[in-house]
Amino acid sequence: MANQIHPTAIVDPKAELDGVTVGPYTIVGPGVQIGAGTWIGPHAVLQGPMRIGRNNKIYQFCSLGEISQDKTSKPEDPTSVAIGDNNVIREYVSIQRGTMKEYDTKRGATTVGSDNWIMNYCHIAHDCTVGSNTIFANNASLAGHVGIGDWVILGGYTLVYQWTRIGAHAFTAFSAGVSGDVPPFVMVQGNPAKPRAINKEGLRRRGFKPEEVEPIEQAYKTIYRSGRLIADVKRELDELGRRSPHVKLMADFIGAGKRPLQR
Repeated sequence: MANQIHPTAIVDPKAELDGVTVGPYTIVGPGVQIGAGTWIGPHAVLQGPMRIGRNNKIYQFCSLGEISQDKTSKPEDPTSVAIGDNNVIREYVSIQRGTMKEYDTKRGATTVGSDNWIMNYCHIAHDCTVGSNTIFANNASLAGHVGIGDWVILGGYTLVYQWTRIGAHAFTAFSAGVSGDVPPFVMVQGNPAKPRAINKEGLRRRGFKPEEVEPIEQAYKTIYRSGRLIADVKRELDELGRRSPHVKLMADFIGAGKRPLQR
């Protein structure tokens, strides 16, 4: 499939494009690989090393693959960005390269999965890992080393502190300030954010059955309302997880954490 590159766009000879549309005044640097069917609007800047998959829509004034804002970063570092397929990346989004701080574990990569909807002015910093089917509302921002699970929704102006994780199917309300781990399925609100409930409406929309939601709700109450020590909470979740794969997901998430839970 032939590329469609506007005459005013600048595409480096060392970039690899396969059936890509590139809009006016966009710059694509060396080391950028872009898959078939991806559309890039005007005035975007894409820098390598970066790999972008198929059928993405990247709107005007995005900055993707630039060196991170971490002071230790150098242009010659072998760090990168990897973006999957079918993402919509709206105006003024910035996604930055990883750092050498996680080169051994993540090969210095910032990664974004597939089928994500990332709205205006969102920022994904160095060494972040974003899953698939997420929604980032306007101005949601991730500090470095953040992990976002599949199907997460970040409300507008959500701020996520460095090294924090947000588990699959979790939800943050408008302007949430998240500085601790948010387990899968949990809704948080406020700044600092506090847990409010499980994301029951989101689960209903995704086809979860009532008998699947019930143990998730029980696990939530165990974590946040039982008043038990976290060691006791983990033991009870492990027991519940033998009967519910969704609770097992929550138990595994809590067991792997480096930061305290958002409580």
